Amino acid sequence: MKFSKNNPLVSVIIPTKNNIRTIQRCLQSVKDQSYINIELIVVDNHSTDGTLEIATKFTDKVYTKGPERSAQRNFGASKAKGKYLLIHDSDIYFHRKTVEECVKLCEKQQADAVIIPEKSIGEGYWAKVKSLERDLYAGNDYIEAPRFFSTNIYKGIGGYNETLTGPEDWDLMIRIRENSFKILRAKNIIFHDEGVVKIFGSSIKKRYYIKSFDEYKKMHPTWYKKQVNIFVRYPANRMMHFFIRYPIKTVSMIIMKGIEYLSTKIK
Repeated sequence: MKFSKNNPLVSVIIPTKNNIRTIQRCLQSVKDQSYINIELIVVDNHSTDGTLEIATKFTDKVYTKGPERSAQRNFGASKAKGKYLLIHDSDIYFHRKTVEECVKLCEKQQADAVIIPEKSIGEGYWAKVKSLERDLYAGNDYIEAPRFFSTNIYKGIGGYNETLTGPEDWDLMIRIRENSFKILRAKNIIFHDEGVVKIFGSSIKKRYYIKSFDEYKKMHPTWYKKQVNIFVRYPANRMMHFFIRYPIKTVSMIIMKGIEYLSTKIK
């Protein structure tokens, strides 16, 4: 496949809120794509830190919408003109060939959605622990969700569930799978900038998400049991391999996840 303006239009949708630290690098990574025919859409949730002003330097398709990221994503999709949608957050830095690879998987291998592998980066010791945790579940079909979609498929199944914040990626992935649509995996890694990671920071986030997870559990009980099962999320052979190579960080990861779990039980 040769890439030119005659190739399918891809709409890249970036929801954001007060992400001035990462927004410029994120949008620049979209502009630097090897694939030519891209429409960039930014949906901002009333930022007050200059995020909006930076976004307007990269695209004239900047919108204001809340209250949460699922609504922002769906709103962006309603404005999109592309045959395909790439929907991700503003703390993501894309590989130069992310869009090209995803389009090839859809056009040549008939994928309806594509999972794009992520690598966590950030500052400090706990960012390294977070990165190790993500590496532990890399390639896990229960945990990783697609971010690149056929527009027709995305809209046909209703996009993101706007009542969920946290497990909305899983919910969409399950609906795609249960409708027998084809999900493939890309190889080029994208980077998720976690910033300064603190051991209790993720616990605060988990508590914010807990109401949505209770609702998600009722919607998808079988999937939920698999996704929270530590032996499904972190296969024993991989956990042992990581423990042998990175004993201190692996133990730190277990402590971090334990604190996250306990924080969801505190009323």
